[in-house]
Parts: sequence; C-alpha cells; structure tokens
Amino acid sequence: MVLFEPQPTDEQQQQQQKEATKATSSSSSETTRGSTVAAVSENANGGDAASDGFETASERDVSDNEEDDRPGDQQPPQQRGPDSYQDALNDEQLKEKALAQANDAKTEGNNLFGNGQYQEALLQYEVALQVTAEMPSATEIRSICHSNRAVCFLKLVNYEETIKECNKALELNASYMKALVRRGEAHEKLEHFEEAIADMKKILELDPANDHARKAIRRLEPLAAEKRDKMKEEMIGKLKELGNSVLGRFGMSIDNFKAVKDPNTGSYSISFQN
Repeated sequence: MVLFEPQPTDEQQQQQQKEATKATSSSSSETTRGSTVAAVSENANGGDAASDGFETASERDVSDNEEDDRPGDQQPPQQRGPDSYQDALNDEQLKEKALAQANDAKTEGNNLFGNGQYQEALLQYEVALQVTAEMPSATEIRSICHSNRAVCFLKLVNYEETIKECNKALELNASYMKALVRRGEAHEKLEHFEEAIADMKKILELDPANDHARKAIRRLEPLAAEKRDKMKEEMIGKLKELGNSVLGRFGMSIDNFKAVKDPNTGSYSISFQN
C-alpha cells in the first residue's frame, strides 16, 4: 500500500519560509560578530605591525628626553673669568714695587754722583728709567732721572747729550727749572747763545724773582749780538766770493758795487762805482 505524505497548506509554507529566513539572518549576524571580535583581538595583540612607520606622542616624549640626556648635547658649565679686582690689586702692587726700585736706583745714583762717579751714576739713573717705562704715575721720578743724567753729562763735558736729556725731562715736566738751567748752561758752552737766552727767559716766566736767570740774560745778550755780527760778516764774505767768481768773467768785482744804508728807513741801496 502506498502512503502519501500530506502536502502543507499555503499558510504552512509561508510560515516555514519566514522561519528559514530568520535562521539565515541570525547565522549571518553571528558570523559578522565573530569576524569583528577577531579583528579587534588581532589589532590589540598585533598592533606593532599596524603602527610601523608612525610615532605616537608618548614615543616622541621618550625620544626627546633621551636626546637631552645624551652627554654630547649638554652644554659645559661656563668658566669663571679672572677676578678684575684682584688683577687691579696685583697691578698696583707691581707699580708700587717698580717705583720703590726706581727710587732706590735714583738714591744710589745720587750717592755715586756725589762721589764724582758720573758714569756709574748714569747707569743707576738708567735703571730707574727702565723699571718705570710706560708708567704714567712715574712721570715725576722719570723727569728727575733725565735731569740728573743731564748734569752727569754736563760734568763729563758732553753737552750734546746734556741737551738731549734735558729735552726729555722737559717733555715730562715743562716747568722743571733745573732742567732749563742745565740746558741753558750746555747751550752756552756750545755757543748757542740765542737758545741759552730763551731758556733763561723761560725761567723768568716761571720765577720772575730768579736773579740768576736775569744776570745770565745780561751776560749772554752781548755774546749773542757779537755772534750774529760775526755770522753776518762770514755770510757777506762768502757772497762776495761767489759774486766775484761770476762778475770776474765780465771784468768786474763786488768792489764795484757799494751798499748805502738809508738812515730814515734802514734799507740799503746798491750803487755801481767804476
């Protein structure tokens, strides 16, 4: 006997289709959720691969700190400069020592000069000048030593050196009267009477009551005038020689010409005499 399975009705078929569709949708959702969870888990556990080539904020902070901590990037501490106050104190001490040494040498030079040892005295004064070279505060002792060297040369009859040393002393102290007196004496010895008179006049400007300078001027002025006249005669004689050498070619001489002074104006006129 053949059995036939009863066919579902239309309503039953529609119900079965709905249930099948619902089951399929549920299965798809589970699959999707599983894939998503797996992806999230993979990202959480294997994120290093996904972040290659990128730097996070925390990584930058660590990197900066490490670079700052490297010895090569740190600046060395600045060295302290010299103590300017101590340097100034040392300079003053050196200057005081040099001045003390110069005074000792000058004193020794004075003692030697008093004993007539002029060459030895010159050396001591030179020592004083050397140790005080380039010292503005040593102007006084330097001018004295130059003047003392001048009088040593005066005693040694070396008048040119006397004048040179006096010039140096007066460059340091223009009103140093001893240097003016000694230079005036040296000029007189060399018959530089005009220069000697100028020195004596300078002394009178500084000390109008200086009787020595006044007497020296009265004594030197006639000598200066005599020297001027002598020099004038020598010059005229040389000019005559030169004139005669030229005029002789024409049969004449200087003697053919006479200079006549005008008493009113003091000028001269030249007249020819045959």
